Amino acid sequence: MVFRRGPGGRVDAMDVVLFVLLTAWGLIIAIPFINALAISFTSYREYLESPLLLFPKAPEFKAYRELFKDNRLLYGYRTTLVIILIGVPLSLFLSASMGFALSRKGWPGRRFFFFFILFTMIFQGGIVPLYLVVRSLRLTNSIWSVILTGGINTFYMILIYNFFQTLPESLVESARLDGAGDWIILFRIIIPLSMPIVATMTLFYTVDKWNEWFNAMIFIRRSDIQPLQLVLRSIVLDSVTASQTATTITLLERPFPIGIKMAAVMLTMLPIMCIYPFLQKHFAKGMMVGAIKA
Repeated sequence: MVFRRGPGGRVDAMDVVLFVLLTAWGLIIAIPFINALAISFTSYREYLESPLLLFPKAPEFKAYRELFKDNRLLYGYRTTLVIILIGVPLSLFLSASMGFALSRKGWPGRRFFFFFILFTMIFQGGIVPLYLVVRSLRLTNSIWSVILTGGINTFYMILIYNFFQTLPESLVESARLDGAGDWIILFRIIIPLSMPIVATMTLFYTVDKWNEWFNAMIFIRRSDIQPLQLVLRSIVLDSVTASQTATTITLLERPFPIGIKMAAVMLTMLPIMCIYPFLQKHFAKGMMVGAIKA
């Protein structure tokens, strides 16, 4: 079965099926996002009339005003930015240096250390030993407890390791003949040739640090250094608690919990959505090459 596309070409049946399936999949992804955005701008009365909203009839900003009038939100943004600015470069350095060391052939014990690191990705020690280690280092109630506990992701390191293995060994050998050391080879030869995987890992680590809340919930008790996700969680829980004791008339006048929750989702997603287009051209290449061992 063949569908005519025009004088210059044809569209077969499989193209039509793929177009329909991808369009349906795109709508499945886009409609919940549009619905969440609409709910964050709607009133409680309109939400009761139609929970599945795409375009609010009378948009309002009560939910966003409720979030921004809380000083904890500014503290959360500040803490999260500090975690990203310190944690992402640190994680990239640790992952790249370890991936480079494991990818070099001829190093004694290389395979043993690789499988030892891989073992930690499958079997973890648990949260109690981790908390005891952090407490023994006196890092509780400190941003460093979040930065250092998430210093390296084993899966991301393996992606970088696989990418480094695709690079010709002759580059390293020629650099060693010229007298270059390991750090010079890594930062002046390997890293400039590995920008696709570096950009991909930058995006991955940035998203991880931006979404950080679990370790912070365990290690941080001070409200002025809690990251954004934990602050938004606290604000949403406070709004839910307040709504349980409020009357129907009060709920119609003030922001309702679902609206505040959707507004928090938008504040969480928007910065990452702004960063992603700048890294998109490197993202696909870095994932494909880093996931396939040469």
